[in-house]
Amino acid sequence: MTDIPQPHHLPLEHLPMEWANALSTCPSLEGAVKEVVEQLKGRLTTAPDLGLVFISSSFTSEFARLLPLLQDLMPVPVLVGCSGGGIVGTAADGQPQELEDTPALSLTVARLPGVSVQSFHLSSDDLPDLDSPPDAWSELIEVDPEQNPQFILMADPFSSSIGDLLQGLDFAYPSGVKIGGLASIDGFNRQSGLFCDRALYTEGVVGVALSGPLVLDTIVAQGCRPIGPVYRVDKAERNILLTLGTADGDSAVHPPLELLQELFETLPEDDRKLAQSSLFIGVAQDSFKLTLDQGDFLIRTLLGVDPKMGAIAVGDRLRPGQRVQFHLRDAHTSAIDLENLLKRYQHQTPAPTAPSGALMFACAGRGEGLYAQANFDSSLFAQYLPGLPLGGFFCGGEIGPVGQTTFLHGFTSVFGICRRP
Repeated sequence: MTDIPQPHHLPLEHLPMEWANALSTCPSLEGAVKEVVEQLKGRLTTAPDLGLVFISSSFTSEFARLLPLLQDLMPVPVLVGCSGGGIVGTAADGQPQELEDTPALSLTVARLPGVSVQSFHLSSDDLPDLDSPPDAWSELIEVDPEQNPQFILMADPFSSSIGDLLQGLDFAYPSGVKIGGLASIDGFNRQSGLFCDRALYTEGVVGVALSGPLVLDTIVAQGCRPIGPVYRVDKAERNILLTLGTADGDSAVHPPLELLQELFETLPEDDRKLAQSSLFIGVAQDSFKLTLDQGDFLIRTLLGVDPKMGAIAVGDRLRPGQRVQFHLRDAHTSAIDLENLLKRYQHQTPAPTAPSGALMFACAGRGEGLYAQANFDSSLFAQYLPGLPLGGFFCGGEIGPVGQTTFLHGFTSVFGICRRP
């Protein structure tokens, strides 16, 4: 008879991952750090491999003291994080909380057996030219693309190179997931904080690359619903949409403003009112998918119109052949969008690979200001994925994939859900 191996004799990649989060609203930094560390003691069977810390902008003047205090009380080999206008964490009763405009500290720690954890800080000057080969990007991160790393990224809100970074990482690590957000600033001195191991930065990007037996699933809730038909871009110049055709191959083309006016006349009265302030355009990211669902579109803003030409300016570059559809956004739509995505994830995720922990990166324009109630997105998440430790922050821009490409979003909630393969 063969002995059944005990857990400590199993290969590292077969041992369970462990995640835990603690949240404090203590107005004293020392008190907040002590409180989260006390809550986390004994929650992991062994010392953590990774820490993710998010601190409210209320502590801006004390950012330099955060990492030394944390590392003295709970040494973590890799510790990254940033400041946020609002902080997300798991309360003592196990329920998620979104704390906006109040002092708060959220600390997530994770034990990741068999996973390689690589932290990094990059400034704009460090980034290779976009014409550089993939090797230039992988040498910068110091992780071989063959390891298929997954990325968690936090950037300063004034970084003009975040788009280049995401494009470069997609180029070098095409199958790796990238999630995160732009740190929030203190309204008084316009300073953000980026934390990496024992160092504080005010510019650039900090992040962590996770390689090995780990999957980072994503839910990217852009909070919009489509209206009207799907169109095909016939002619566009950079971000100016000049003419549209029907997606079914009809040869007739029209100025987009003309089509939008015709669509407007068919809308219910409530949608007409909403369209005056919350109208967007979705750009399909899969050229080959025949039936497009709500999450298949990258939502972009409408910047303006040219009544004479009937053209529309969009907050992104467009190219002929792309499929587009107009969208509306409001609180109800945002709630339905997130719930539909959570239902889809719940049904698609196989039970043997149950998630261990999760991160939430939400736009500062969501939260209580959008829903008129606290903890909406995080509580909805917990309804479908109960018991998962959840940490995160409210961002000035959210990083997450649509299709196979990573984008910087607005008005979006991005969830990263960690599990074994």
